[in-house]
Amino acid sequence: MRRWAEARSHLKWLRPGMGVKRWLLLLVAGLILVGTGIAALPQWVDLSAWLALDQRLLPHIFSPAVEIVLFFVAGGATVSWAIYSLMRSLLAAFRRTGQGDVAEVVYRHRQRQRGPKIVAIGGGHGLDTLLRGLKEHTDHITAIVTVADDGGSSGRLRRDLGMLPPGDFRNCIAALSDAEGLMTQLFQYRFGDDTDLEGHSFGNLYLTAMTAITGSFEAALEESGRVLAVRGRVIPSTLAQVTLCAELATSDGGWQRIRGESEIGAGRGRVQRVFLEPENPPAYPEAIRAILEADLIIAGPGSLYTSVLPNLLVPDLARAIASSNAPKVYVCNVATQVGETEEYDVGAHVDALRSHIGAGLFQTVLVNDTFLGDRPPGAEWVRLPPHGTVDYRLVTRELVDRQYPWRHDPVKLAAALMEFIKA
Repeated sequence: MRRWAEARSHLKWLRPGMGVKRWLLLLVAGLILVGTGIAALPQWVDLSAWLALDQRLLPHIFSPAVEIVLFFVAGGATVSWAIYSLMRSLLAAFRRTGQGDVAEVVYRHRQRQRGPKIVAIGGGHGLDTLLRGLKEHTDHITAIVTVADDGGSSGRLRRDLGMLPPGDFRNCIAALSDAEGLMTQLFQYRFGDDTDLEGHSFGNLYLTAMTAITGSFEAALEESGRVLAVRGRVIPSTLAQVTLCAELATSDGGWQRIRGESEIGAGRGRVQRVFLEPENPPAYPEAIRAILEADLIIAGPGSLYTSVLPNLLVPDLARAIASSNAPKVYVCNVATQVGETEEYDVGAHVDALRSHIGAGLFQTVLVNDTFLGDRPPGAEWVRLPPHGTVDYRLVTRELVDRQYPWRHDPVKLAAALMEFIKA
């Protein structure tokens, strides 16, 4: 029965309208011509035998050598055209509008399939930017995303349904999707004030529904990757319900403790330390596996205290990074962030990392060295440290987006990071 079912499946190729039979027949004709030329080659040495064979096939018009060449040329051209037309007919079902030439699409796909394994750690818009550039170089991307978000739509869903906050995951999925432009618009769409869904984004509700259907948040992420043609995967740093807390030094010399990621930027003081509650959440096993198998590990860009560090404060995750032999790069932001890193230069960013996770985790720092246009209100450029004062590898490049000069350009950033793999 199984063989009969397989045979019936193969016979579907012969149904009318498939656009396949004509090219198969043309391919057979081309192979017959090439085969005739091959069969005539041994007779070429014996001219009389060739002439007898030749005259039985067709009137003798050309010399034997010319006729053999003609058979090969005609057969080769017919076979080539048949294969080209057959492939075009088959690939038409899979080709998406706007992807360009099929051969170029296939070539890029094969190149990405052979690309390196890259782990990107962070959250927020900085991670989206990074992923948007990396996906053109490899399909083997693992985005490890913070689960400490507790504001806006994500915070409401987290409190109401007890699920992990979907916001940063939504953005990463959209950035890695083949149809990124449309997916970003769709996932970022927010329902208006005149509805019961006020403030919720479609992407958050989609992941909420997928979680209910699949039974878990991690399964929802995996299935979403398949459905939305995501290049790579997006996973959490931990499945624990963690809360990000901060200690701030106030202007009057006192201290303020803040609980909740969304409250940190609004605090009245300078961030001195962030920590998780509970303090030692277990790492998501797939995140550990991805780090240990990676060819490159990247932290940032993104909010230092609320996007990057919450992942690195998961102890098992930090230990896995320390154990990896892959290059480890911290990407410093282009501009400071109000409420978190005012007046920080590159050195202050590195010092904050070291005070939280130790000095040896990220010994390479990638920094933008070109400052153009206007800054966001209240922000400053993240300046380079004084020459000769660093004890880590400092790599500088022109990385800014000309339209939004306080942000990284995805293409420039990805190109700079790929240099660490080729080195």
